[in-house]
Amino acid sequence: MSAKQAKHLDGIAALAERYGVFLLDQFGVLHDGREPYPGAVEALSALKRAGKAVVLISNSGKRAAPNERRLLKLGFEAGSWDHFVSSGEVAWRRFKGMVGSGALKPGTRCLLVSRDGDRSAIEGLPLTVTDSGDDAELVLLSASEGDRYDLDHYSALLGPAAARRVPCFCTNPDRIMLTAVGPRFGAGEIAGLYERLGGSVSRIGKPYPAIFEAALGTAGNPARDNIVCVGDSIEHDIAGEAGAGVATVLVLSGILADSGDLAGLYRELGAWPDYTLDAFRWR
Repeated sequence: MSAKQAKHLDGIAALAERYGVFLLDQFGVLHDGREPYPGAVEALSALKRAGKAVVLISNSGKRAAPNERRLLKLGFEAGSWDHFVSSGEVAWRRFKGMVGSGALKPGTRCLLVSRDGDRSAIEGLPLTVTDSGDDAELVLLSASEGDRYDLDHYSALLGPAAARRVPCFCTNPDRIMLTAVGPRFGAGEIAGLYERLGGSVSRIGKPYPAIFEAALGTAGNPARDNIVCVGDSIEHDIAGEAGAGVATVLVLSGILADSGDLAGLYRELGAWPDYTLDAFRWR
C-alpha cells in the first residue's frame, strides 16, 4: 500500500453526504469507557435521522447485548444504531457452532480472562470455567485488567496452559485499552504474551476479516464504495477496514489523542486513512 494524503474533516456531516453505510468503533470514537465524547451522542443520532445505516463494530470481548446496554446507560439514544457486532459475539457464535459440530466437547474446562469477573462471553455455552492454567483445556482472552495487574500476573496465570499448548482464542485483539487511569495494555498484548510463553492464539476481531464479514452481512452486504468505517486505531480499524475495501476515517480523540508523528505511524503500520477527524461530531 502506498502513502496517501488523508483529508481532514470538521465533522461527519460531510461523510453523510457521500456514504450510506457507517461502520463505527465505540471505544475512542463514541466514548472513553466512562462517558461519551462531546458531541458524539448527537452525531450518532443525526446519522440515523439522515437515513444512514449504522453498524457499531467493536473489539469488545463481551457479546452485543451488554455492549448495547452500556451505550444506553452512557446516554446514547435507543435506535441510533441498527446493529452491534462485537468480536465477543462473533466468537460466541463460532464456539456454539463448534459445539454443534462436535469440535468443542461439552464440559471443556475454559480459563476465561475477562474484566470484573464478567462471564458473558461464554454464557449459554456448555463450558466449565476454571481459574487455573494447570487444568485448562481452552483459554479465552476476552478482556484485560491491565489497569490492576501487570503482565507478570498473566504470565503466572497462563504459563502452565501455554506450556501444554492449550488452544487459546483472543476476542479482543486491541493491544492498548483506555482506562480511568489512562492507556494500559489490552487483551491483545496478553495474547502476545501467551505466544511468547509457547502457546498459539486465534484472534477474532479487527483487523481480521471475520468481524468485518459479520458486520457487512448484518448491513445486507452493501456496495463497498457506499461504506465508510470510523475508528481510532491505525493498526486495527484503519488497516482492517482498508483490507475490507472500504473508505476509512481515523478519529484522533482515542488512543492517538497524544500522538505526535501520525505519518510515521502510518508508514510503520502500512495503513493510511482516507479521512481524519479530531472527534466524532456532526460539524
